Amino acid sequence: MPFELIKSEPLLQGRAFKVRRDYLKTPDGHETKLEIVEHGGSVVILPIDEKNNLLFVRQYRHAVGGNLLELPAGTRNGDEPFEVCAAREIREETGMEAGKLQKIGEFYLAPGYSTELMGVFLAAQLKSNPLQADEDEFLQVEKIPLKKAIEMAEQGDMPDAKSLAALFLARPYLEKYLG
Repeated sequence: MPFELIKSEPLLQGRAFKVRRDYLKTPDGHETKLEIVEHGGSVVILPIDEKNNLLFVRQYRHAVGGNLLELPAGTRNGDEPFEVCAAREIREETGMEAGKLQKIGEFYLAPGYSTELMGVFLAAQLKSNPLQADEDEFLQVEKIPLKKAIEMAEQGDMPDAKSLAALFLARPYLEKYLG
């Protein structure tokens, strides 16, 4: 017997997501409630340059009270296709355009409480073609050799989950750049 939705009620309409409370009947007949973040989806990009460096961004994350090193990422605009979002976000966050953009996977960012599905893209053949960054983003681009980036992830020096997951998914695609 699956979980059964009894009712849903909206709690918050934010800028990038909504929050709702779902009332459910569990398989054993009990009732429970869950708060769910409704998110329209996002992308994370692994931009690799001609010298086999990955482009990361360092940015302030208020929720954790500090700056984090992350792969470029961003939220879809409405029903924007994931590929279009990735092409836009890499230009906004790194100032680079990808001559080759390849979707390599996707994952749910936090399925225990969020609907956010994140598409993962490998970006190569980079050339300068910046777009205006979002007004609330203050980013510093950092080039890190691919091998060092993987070592940082393996040693726990990269505490951003989306960057870790993207690096893991991309590993088979990145092998040709490691040689």
